[in-house]
Amino acid sequence: MNETDEAQRQGAIWGGFIGDAHAMPAHWYYDRKALHRDYGHIVDYLAPQNPHPDSILWRSSYKPENERGEILHDQARFWGKRGVHYHQNLAAGDNTLNLQLARLLLDSLREKKGYDPDDYLERYIDFMLNPGSHRDTYLEEYHRNFFTNHARGKAPRKCGQPDIHIGGLAHVGVLCAYFHDDLSLAREVVREHVGLTHPAPALLRAADTLTQILIFVMDSMPLRQAIVEFGTDYFSEKRSYDLYGRPDDVVIGSVFSPACYIQDALPASLYLAWKYAESFAAGTIANTNLGGDNCHRGAVLGSLLGAAVGIDGIPPQFVGGLQLRDAIQAVMPSESAVLT
Repeated sequence: MNETDEAQRQGAIWGGFIGDAHAMPAHWYYDRKALHRDYGHIVDYLAPQNPHPDSILWRSSYKPENERGEILHDQARFWGKRGVHYHQNLAAGDNTLNLQLARLLLDSLREKKGYDPDDYLERYIDFMLNPGSHRDTYLEEYHRNFFTNHARGKAPRKCGQPDIHIGGLAHVGVLCAYFHDDLSLAREVVREHVGLTHPAPALLRAADTLTQILIFVMDSMPLRQAIVEFGTDYFSEKRSYDLYGRPDDVVIGSVFSPACYIQDALPASLYLAWKYAESFAAGTIANTNLGGDNCHRGAVLGSLLGAAVGIDGIPPQFVGGLQLRDAIQAVMPSESAVLT
C-alpha cells in the first residue's frame, strides 16, 4: 500500500467521526433561525445546550419488555419531556451513539482481523445493555426495534427490522477503509453488516452505492467522478451544476429534504460531497449549519470528503478535538483485513 492509499483510508475513517461530532449540537434542528440564534454560525466543536426547540423527544417512547430490552437506563426519565436536547450529556467533540458503535466495529475488526458479524453483535448488545457505556439520551428507532426483538428471544441476527434512515450508513466508511482493496468483498461485508440492523432493500441499495463510491475514491478516482459514475440513482450532475450557485440552505430544504429518510438524505449528502469535494472543512461546516439529520449526513459526507482529501487534508484541530481520538487512533487499521 502506498502512502496516498493509507492517507485516504485514514481520511475516510476520521472523516466520518468528525462529520458526526461537528454536527452534534445542531442535530435535528429544522428551524434554522433557532439554530443560529442558539449557536451562531458553527465552525468548531461545541457542546449541546437545552432547551432544544425542535426536539420531539416528548412524543418518543420506548418501554422494554424485560431486562434484555433495557437500553434507556437512566436516560428514560427524559423521554416524554419537551425541549430536551437529544445529546444533552455529550461534550464538545463527542460522537453520537451510531458513531460510538462505529468505534466498536473498529475494535472488532482489529481484534478479529476481519469482519465477524457475531462478534460485532455481541459487542453491540453488551454495549447497549450496559448502563455506563455511553451518555447519549436519544436512541434511534432501529435500536428500539432490535432490542424489542432481543427481549422476545430472537437470535441476534434476526433482531433487525427494515429501516430507511441514513443512520444505517454510519459504519460504511469504516468498512470500506478496511476492505478498500477488494470491491467485491467490501460490497459483501457492507451488505451483511448494514443488514444486521437495517434490512430494508432501499437502505441496502444506498449502502452499496456509497460503498462503490468510497472504494473507487480510495483507489484514487476523483470524488466528483466517482459520484457521477456510481451515484446515478441518487445524483444528477446536470442538476447539481444548475443548483451550484444557490445557497446550501435553499438546496437542502427546498430541493432535498434535510430529514433522515434515505431517499432525500443520500442525494443531499452526495450533492454536498460533489460541491465541496476539494475542501473537507468547508463541506463539514456547511453540513453542520444546515441542521436536520446533519449528524448522520455528516458521517456519510465526512467519509466521502475524508477519502477524497486524505488525512492530510483534514484540519488537525478536527482530529485533535474528538473525544474518541485516542480510542480511534489505538485501533486505526494498518493493513488490509479479511472476511472471517
